[in-house]
Amino acid sequence: MPMDGVLLGYVARELDTTLKDGRVDRIIQPERDEIHLLIRAQGANHRLVLCASPNGARVHLSAHSKTGPMEPPMFCMLLRKHLSSGRVLSVQRIAGDRILEISFSCLNEMGDNVVRTLVIEIMGRHSNIILRSSDGRIIDAARHVGEDISRVRLVQPGLPYAYPPSQGKLNPDTASADEIADALSAAGGKLAKAIGAVIAGFSPQASREAAVRIGMDQDTLITQIDVRKAAADLHAYIHALPGMGPCVIAQSEDGAPTDIFPFEQLHLPMTSFMPCPDGPSAALDAYFYERDRRDRMTQRSSALYHTLKNHIERCEKKIAIQNEALSGAARMEEYRQYGELIQGNLYCLQKGEPYAEVQNYYSEDCGMIRIPMDVSLSPAQNAQRYFKLYQKARGARTLAAEQKAKAEQELDYLEQMMDDLRKCTDAQGLSELRGMLEASGHVRAVQTRMKQRKEAPSQPMKYLSSDGIEIEVGKNAMQNERLTMGAKGDETWLHAQKMPGSHVIIHAQNIPETTLAEAAMLAAYYSKGVRSAQVPVDVTLRRYIKKPGGTPIGFVIYTHQRTLYITPDEHAVRKIRLLRE
Repeated sequence: MPMDGVLLGYVARELDTTLKDGRVDRIIQPERDEIHLLIRAQGANHRLVLCASPNGARVHLSAHSKTGPMEPPMFCMLLRKHLSSGRVLSVQRIAGDRILEISFSCLNEMGDNVVRTLVIEIMGRHSNIILRSSDGRIIDAARHVGEDISRVRLVQPGLPYAYPPSQGKLNPDTASADEIADALSAAGGKLAKAIGAVIAGFSPQASREAAVRIGMDQDTLITQIDVRKAAADLHAYIHALPGMGPCVIAQSEDGAPTDIFPFEQLHLPMTSFMPCPDGPSAALDAYFYERDRRDRMTQRSSALYHTLKNHIERCEKKIAIQNEALSGAARMEEYRQYGELIQGNLYCLQKGEPYAEVQNYYSEDCGMIRIPMDVSLSPAQNAQRYFKLYQKARGARTLAAEQKAKAEQELDYLEQMMDDLRKCTDAQGLSELRGMLEASGHVRAVQTRMKQRKEAPSQPMKYLSSDGIEIEVGKNAMQNERLTMGAKGDETWLHAQKMPGSHVIIHAQNIPETTLAEAAMLAAYYSKGVRSAQVPVDVTLRRYIKKPGGTPIGFVIYTHQRTLYITPDEHAVRKIRLLRE
């Protein structure tokens, strides 16, 4: 739903209250289509984000800062010229639609007071940020729209500003119940669709919610309802909107934010909502920050994922080749026996015979055996040929076994890295993962002349069990090693048996069974066996864990373990309180 006219109305009311009479202290442009205004108002500093991104256009206050470029863009310089030290006069939504205007009292070059207006149009790929003068002319815009883009509405410096076409929709702030009834009757069709077609700023989601809130089925035809009563109820609902709340963030099963609404949606009864009582800006800030963080993590981890996948496929092919070589070496003893049988019967064999029929004294019955011969070689040379095949097969078996062992060890390491990548939630963890892959030679190190700043080590996930006991879960091999080696000897350690997975530490003694079961569930869930029906999880004390010298990061051996069998369950994991992701 980000961001329709209904939600924008909530934001406009919040900004008008919070920023009124505030002074513009600083303006930065961290992205091509994103402006940050730092405003001092009511004794506090506020960061106002104006974004015209096609897939994330929005306006809200934010607690998260961004760094601007070393060379400010031209639009940023122009905004600084006109709006720096200006005072916020008002923030208002226009005609109930997705247009927000912020008016400022500023000083021009002559020192006279003038009014400048920032217009934020939130309209998908047509979104824009426009600075307008007091005479209604465009000073400049984040996106210029010329005749090659639109012949209906031009957005260029010096031209008169015109609002986007209204499409004949009613202004929800001023429309009467009778006007709504007439418009609904003229629109016809299904109720929810008709509401969106006649009321400005109502997205399809807001229209469906309005239908449910006035006690009607969203798919009911206009011709089947009492339009006057429905219009009266809709009119009352529209004017009750400012008092409804709080804003909520819709979440998927894995906790990812999927949408944001100004209040809980009755037309989505099966959706999980997280309330945000601090206001619409806090909700929008949380939603977009988490969405952008996940998008950045996906983009940054994508290259590592494909690199790991390619290396894993290479190792699997190598193991298959070595298995084939080992299968071929299975005839090794057969070649030796052939050579010895030929050599033992040289007195009765002649050159040019395709087969040597001799007594097989290696079999229990000492029956006759037919051995293929090379007709171009003498019997003695054929015997030597088989001895050479034997030596070659024996060498191949030894080499194939060594190569297979190395490939299997590398595959285990890569699968551990792939599992760590699945659990990676922050840039620090991703940087550590890349560092390990660079050290192992699987990823090429980035060459730079600039000295890299040393980042603080990433932190493992921290949970709180039902009994109030802290449980920590490593997200990668480095975290696993730091977590395990740093634990106390009498603390409990868990790990999925014989598969890549997280090291889990329970920071307590005399652990209740409930806490142990929750920790075992975490160990099973954060392992390669997450999709398995049952995962064996080994449990032991930290004092029984050792790290052999020369082993890879995160590798340990342990004794005195007992094994629990756990079925990974995402819902059970989500019920455990997460203190730190």
